Amino acid sequence: MNLELPKKLRALSNQAHQVAAEYFRPLSRKYDKAEHAYPRELDLLSALLDGMNAGSPESVGAGSASKRGVGAEEGVRNGGNLSALVGVMELCWGDVGLLLAMPRQGLGNAAIAAVANAEQLERFRGTWAAMAITEPGCGSDSAAIRTTAVKDGDHYVLNGEKIFVTSGERADAVVVWATLDRNLGRAAIKSFVVEKGTPGMRVTRLEKKLGIKASDTASISFNDCRVPATNLLGNAEIDVQKGFAGVMETFDNTRPLVAGMAVGVAKAALDRTRELLAGAGCRFDYRTPLLAASHAEATLYRLEAEWEAARLLTLKAAWMADNRLPNSKEASIAKAKAGRVANEITLKCVELAGALGYGEDELLEKWARDSKILDIFEGTQQIQLLIVARRLLGKSSSELK
Repeated sequence: MNLELPKKLRALSNQAHQVAAEYFRPLSRKYDKAEHAYPRELDLLSALLDGMNAGSPESVGAGSASKRGVGAEEGVRNGGNLSALVGVMELCWGDVGLLLAMPRQGLGNAAIAAVANAEQLERFRGTWAAMAITEPGCGSDSAAIRTTAVKDGDHYVLNGEKIFVTSGERADAVVVWATLDRNLGRAAIKSFVVEKGTPGMRVTRLEKKLGIKASDTASISFNDCRVPATNLLGNAEIDVQKGFAGVMETFDNTRPLVAGMAVGVAKAALDRTRELLAGAGCRFDYRTPLLAASHAEATLYRLEAEWEAARLLTLKAAWMADNRLPNSKEASIAKAKAGRVANEITLKCVELAGALGYGEDELLEKWARDSKILDIFEGTQQIQLLIVARRLLGKSSSELK
């Protein structure tokens, strides 16, 4: 078992780390203080990333997170999911909010990559897509979605409200989850690409948040919003036997990415705390038994071990997606572990740094605030544990709630 980063991904990792250090870090505090201000500096970076992807058989970024095969390659693959994950981990070492604010790198782009057909992939290429799932009466239970989509000729008519839509105001389009028939339950839920400016779609509010302030988070209403039938992602047929699985495949690709965000920000906190403690006299000799080390050193060792476990679980989930292996359980394990560990690490690093960690002279307090959302969106900690339990016990969602 080789746990090193594949050679083909090392250059990407190094480049992303340089962007995080030289581009994201200097902007972190600026846009943390200027919530809802769009980081124009990201336009150039996004254009460069688009240029890297042009003509590339394996692109990088959210749009590459898919279980689709590239070519007829056989054997073990390290493909688009790992590429996207490696980039996310390094960029979030710089700033989570700025990554989430990057054009064409939204979770909606990963959703399109996961379930769109070939024609849709081509048509929505270059589109910046947000993802709208959560509703006022529907949070972690995605199957309880109340937004409706009614077929009317060559269109679907959407009615409902979505909240907590990351990049909902800035994105070119929003991937909206809606039900074709409430009586059929989760099997009737499909995702639709609703382009910005579509009549009946309206941003009603921008949230003020604890963290990731560089990213906008919107509430959006849909009132008799007519969407072309060709914008329904994937198969329009309702398959009661398959149930919710088609739409849920999106999470198999996006949850490892969110786990990667958590791994990245946690690493940032660990690295900076190690520097501060070393300056205060900590020696960090791993040969020293924990009982003989100082409390600060022993604590950091434990946090580093937790971080490494989260990192490896996350890499495994993405690798399984690249090799078209069922990874729903592993994606939830990675998301649950990384989200919880990132919260613990960033808060503990603030504590270890004392007053210095609590003030704005350091980014430690910001990373602690940013990390909290990573244990909440794309399915809360509790929901991930429930999914893992269902997979391990062979229970359905109706049997284990």
